[in-house]
Amino acid sequence: MWLRVWALFLRYVYLHKRSVVRTMEIFFWPVMNLLLWGFVSKYLGRLAGPGTVTYLLGGVVLWDLLYRSQHAVSLSITEEFWERNIVNLFAAPVRPVEIVLAACGVGFVRALVMTVSSAFIVYAAFGFNILAMGPSLGWFYLSLLVFGWAVGLFTMGLIFLFGRAAEGLIWGIPFLIQPLTAVFYPVDVLPAWLQPVALCLPSTYVFEGMRAALAHGTAPLDLLLRAAAGNGVFLVLGGVFFAWTLERVRVKGALARQAME
Repeated sequence: MWLRVWALFLRYVYLHKRSVVRTMEIFFWPVMNLLLWGFVSKYLGRLAGPGTVTYLLGGVVLWDLLYRSQHAVSLSITEEFWERNIVNLFAAPVRPVEIVLAACGVGFVRALVMTVSSAFIVYAAFGFNILAMGPSLGWFYLSLLVFGWAVGLFTMGLIFLFGRAAEGLIWGIPFLIQPLTAVFYPVDVLPAWLQPVALCLPSTYVFEGMRAALAHGTAPLDLLLRAAAGNGVFLVLGGVFFAWTLERVRVKGALARQAME
């Protein structure tokens, strides 16, 4: 099993190795996002104090981690549709779980590369040290990575269910989550009726914990545990939804038709 997962993982890696555009895409948007929000943060810091800068930059770095994790998982399957290779992929002697594990592995590597490069950029350009979050940083990274995988599984399921017409959801779903997950502001800023929705997302506890860690050096344990519990639930739900949609298109014979659209 693990040899097949490794083979699929290498296949996705070689796609980046042979394409400068694919490789640059890993860095381009995070860098542009960091520069934009970095300069906005510096300006707001003049008006509201230096703490504003650290909270905003920390939110940008961690949000890009979640986004890249989800994006890598979803795009790995979508590219198979673009290349009309999806039927060949599922005709090969590999199981869906192996494809998912390989895609998650790619998501891990892309998110790690993006996070390290972003950490250097924000430190060099704005003097923000991501290590100021203390030992909770590793837990933040893992939590957002897993939640990104869960959202990616859900997005892949929608692509199988609705075909290439749903490709826009790869980029749209994370930004549907972003206003609810308290990336740049505390949960209590949201309207009262939206706060319970925000508290259902494990990423909300990560960003709340990030602000606590920047303020006090560590995040409350209860926030970390709630994020872990929520990730477990969302990962199971994402996996079940993906498996259900895949079985549905197989029963209906829709996979080949979608590949030719």
